[in-house]
Amino acid sequence: MALRGRSGTLRSEPVKPTGSRSRPGSSVTPKAKRAPVVIVGAGRLGGALALALQAKRWPVRVYSRDDSGRERTRALGLKPATPADLKKARVCVLCVPDAAVPSVSEALSRELPRTVALVHTAGALPLSALGTQRGRAVGSFHPLCAVSSARDSLAGHTAAISTRSPALRAVLQRMAEDVGFAMFDVPEAHRAAYHAGAVLSAGGLVALADAAVGALGAAGIDPEAALKALLPLMRSALRGIEARGLSGGLTGPIVRGDAGVVAAHLSALPPDIAPLYAQLSRRALQLASERLRPEPRTALEALLAKK
Repeated sequence: MALRGRSGTLRSEPVKPTGSRSRPGSSVTPKAKRAPVVIVGAGRLGGALALALQAKRWPVRVYSRDDSGRERTRALGLKPATPADLKKARVCVLCVPDAAVPSVSEALSRELPRTVALVHTAGALPLSALGTQRGRAVGSFHPLCAVSSARDSLAGHTAAISTRSPALRAVLQRMAEDVGFAMFDVPEAHRAAYHAGAVLSAGGLVALADAAVGALGAAGIDPEAALKALLPLMRSALRGIEARGLSGGLTGPIVRGDAGVVAAHLSALPPDIAPLYAQLSRRALQLASERLRPEPRTALEALLAKK
């Protein structure tokens, strides 16, 4: 598959759709072919992505600079990349720590032909982290998934994609579809806001769970017992969001308009948790505003404005 194009050097040859015929004037875009891919890094994300692509018959290899990385690659049933594989690749995906992206990209750019696109998987980093790559297509492919093991399934999550190359985007879209990702594009100018939202939904959720355990601790409940009780509650809240959306999934004293209960909570909570509770309650009040009668809404607004 020749991959040369106007935006960078990557151009994917279209695959003819199977099972249907394209009509004149149809907006259906043929899928990109499964291009040879090299995953750089044999850690949790690199291993999980390589396994997912290999399961869908992508020609994928894993590149590591040390023996331990190559051993992990073989232990996962994956094939280590040879120098020849690097030359034949059409997409090189960097699954390395954020801080290592610039140096790894610089080193690889001296080894790889210009026909090989460079793609990082760091949600917080702009495309410029890959350096000045004249004539080379660059992009990012950030899985919105907390990967704790290379054996983790990625299906059912979302990949955030950024690239200026339509051809590379087509290849990344095919990768996302085959792995089982939904997909959206992230504008480079707003990458920090995007990544902040991702962090809030993952690490922020863990920090919120810690605050909830602390609140139960103020009631004398053991942290282990508290977490065991709260996790199913959190899962039920997420199911409510899935079924009824953010506003429809909201429960608790805010949506009931119960300012007295909220005031009691604020008085009972430890000083380091009460401000977080108040801030989240203000956010919840915005969600619930249209469902509340004017009197309880005004009472809640006045109460939370003091905190």
